[in-house]
Amino acid sequence: MVDKITFLGGVGTVTGSKYLIETQGQRILVDCGLFQGFKQLRLRNWKPLPINPADIDRVLLTHAHIDHSGYLPRLVQDGFRGEIHCTAPTKALCEILLPDSGHLQEREADYANRKGFSRHHPALPLYTMDDADACLKQFRTHDFSQPVSFGDGIEATFLEAGHILGAASISLKTPANTIVFSGDLGRYDSPIMHDPATIREADYLLVESTYGDGEHSDLDPEDMLEDILNRTFQRGGTVIIPAFAVGRAQTLLFHINRLRTSGRIPPLPVFLDSPMAIDATDLFVRFASTHKLTHEEAKAACGMAKYVHEGSESQKLDSDLTPKIIISASGMATGGRILHHLKAYAPDPRHTILFTGYQAGGTRGAAMLAGATKIKIHGAYHPVRAEVQNLHMLSAHADSTEILRWLGNFTKAPEEAFLVHGEPAASDALRLRIVEELGWDATVPEHGETRELR
Repeated sequence: MVDKITFLGGVGTVTGSKYLIETQGQRILVDCGLFQGFKQLRLRNWKPLPINPADIDRVLLTHAHIDHSGYLPRLVQDGFRGEIHCTAPTKALCEILLPDSGHLQEREADYANRKGFSRHHPALPLYTMDDADACLKQFRTHDFSQPVSFGDGIEATFLEAGHILGAASISLKTPANTIVFSGDLGRYDSPIMHDPATIREADYLLVESTYGDGEHSDLDPEDMLEDILNRTFQRGGTVIIPAFAVGRAQTLLFHINRLRTSGRIPPLPVFLDSPMAIDATDLFVRFASTHKLTHEEAKAACGMAKYVHEGSESQKLDSDLTPKIIISASGMATGGRILHHLKAYAPDPRHTILFTGYQAGGTRGAAMLAGATKIKIHGAYHPVRAEVQNLHMLSAHADSTEILRWLGNFTKAPEEAFLVHGEPAASDALRLRIVEELGWDATVPEHGETRELR
């Protein structure tokens, strides 16, 4: 029986990761993410999958980020009844991220209906908090490096990817093939996360290419952060940091805490204004064995910020313009409380908007970094006069050379490497490096394409 793979997302874009494997009469979906960014991508979230969700046997989840997990509530809503397999930290993070995603969608639909700026009447959420809570009942957790059998000679192993808490690469063995999914690969020598696990063999490989055409700066992030923060404080400004609630927010707290305790920045208040990021930060302490920080280091970094739980507290931050640091989700400024902070702070040149990693095309983050002088939020345009910066080196994604380093651990070339999770230019640049430097067969698949695996 021939194995098949269908690329249902995460190709030609860094969002919407979904890969359907058909083997031995089983249908296994690896990742189940939301499309984000450009409207034509977001509209895919509303289109039915080319397979009935009820016919999918199980989902394997590499990690909790919404572009990999955020479609799960809709999948369950549409009839999926199988188990969702992942690591324990990934499940714990999904218990935070997925209900929050449902809440945000409900809130934004309600806001659109009250303000009348949606073209849909009424505007509806893709799914609700209740839908998210329902899908969490189908999660099953596994330890790293422990094979999980699904019968019919099919076995999956979750291996550390070094990206965020619980993030995994997945080695899926069938009677015919070993198929490896890199997931999102973390960086080598991170001060917080472990290095990506070494994988030696695969018949077929799906490898992410987010930074397939780029190299991260070798500048010290704390030096750059110190400079940006002090420069902003000296002109009486506030630093607004749109940060991914899982991983990036905690990395920022680690670096800011080191700068403060060493006296390199003044002891101005730091606010963590995201209930989701607050909960994820607590998990950093709970799952201390899955990263490099000691329990005490994790507590010190995470306890340095003032937690902002209520919306009313968040609103007060926008009326008090004394210098401070506000870390708030989302990392690409696509939704959440950060939008209200941008409306308040972006028009004033005293302030700084500081991004900390990849910004997908079509997001407000990408627009601001490209020099946009105004951004659209909640149906209206707002000027951008604040300083806008990005600390690329804080990205939790491996760059092209780090990906090649990871690939260099394979003892032989796979039959084919598929470049996924990247914009077209990035995926093709990495494909070319793999072909020329490793001598492998490498392909950038098309959205919706099905391939037979020999």
